[in-house]
Amino acid sequence: MPPQRRGQILIFHHLDLRISISTKFPKKALNFLLPPQRSRGISKMRGASSAPKRKMNAVFGWVKRQPPKVKAFISVVAGMAALVFLRFIVHDHDNLFVAAEICHALGIAVLIYKLTKEKTCAGLSLKSQDLTALFLAVRLYCSFVMEYDIHTLLDSATLASTLWVIYMIRFKLKSSYMEDKDNFAIYYVVVPCALLAFLVHPSTSHNILNRIFWAFCVYLEAVSVLPQLRLMQNTKIVEPFTAHYVFALGVARFLSCAHWVLQVLDTRGRLLTALGYGLWPSMVLLSEVVQTFILADFCYYYVKSVFGGQLVLRLPSGVV
Repeated sequence: MPPQRRGQILIFHHLDLRISISTKFPKKALNFLLPPQRSRGISKMRGASSAPKRKMNAVFGWVKRQPPKVKAFISVVAGMAALVFLRFIVHDHDNLFVAAEICHALGIAVLIYKLTKEKTCAGLSLKSQDLTALFLAVRLYCSFVMEYDIHTLLDSATLASTLWVIYMIRFKLKSSYMEDKDNFAIYYVVVPCALLAFLVHPSTSHNILNRIFWAFCVYLEAVSVLPQLRLMQNTKIVEPFTAHYVFALGVARFLSCAHWVLQVLDTRGRLLTALGYGLWPSMVLLSEVVQTFILADFCYYYVKSVFGGQLVLRLPSGVV
């Protein structure tokens, strides 16, 4: 057999041409090996597949150039359009809450894969996981003493997986933990949430302490992701698995918010009365809206990054 030419080996088998390239070879140089019709067809396919991405990038670029007030208006309109869409396609709106739990579970599954396969916790906020475990533990207690249902089992599974993530970050993968970047002071959210829960809580017939605990977990859930967003703002670069996890949280929060809003619309406000009197019903809805909009900006840049074909998400200053 004659010596192999460095850079390419041509093997002919019937009419198929198989090319194995061991060194860098310009893709355009291979066009002479293909029939003209096939070469043009491949070019058209590539152009057709990249056309939607170009359109989406143009839309994202236009939105990015708008002033903050216009961006806020666009976000509100997009949110309302999404709610109208969900109202017509989802007949049982309780399914939205189940979908929110599934999205949260998928986000945790991504974390488990990252910690077990990648063997690193870089980019993850331990403080955000601590806050998540805290509000889940309080909510689980309230579920046991106030209303035991299927959500109690879901919260139990979520709490167990969150505690496992905390264990991995604190002990097994401590060397990769970005402690200097995870510098959000959690008492800035825990103390205000506790004070607010003491002042505004459900007016049901349950024990007053249990009602305060229930309000506390609702308020704390709304802001538990803030340390994670702060860490990502400090690093400016978000690796894929962390970005997938935070995006899953954003989708879960939106679906949960949509569940509450659509339930209020369907019952024509009677659900608010069932929740209690005073400021509590309004605070429940406000908490759902707040936790959705906290992650809205990140989700925008996540979608933009995906359509742009970027594996690593880069956040500009002032995003979170």
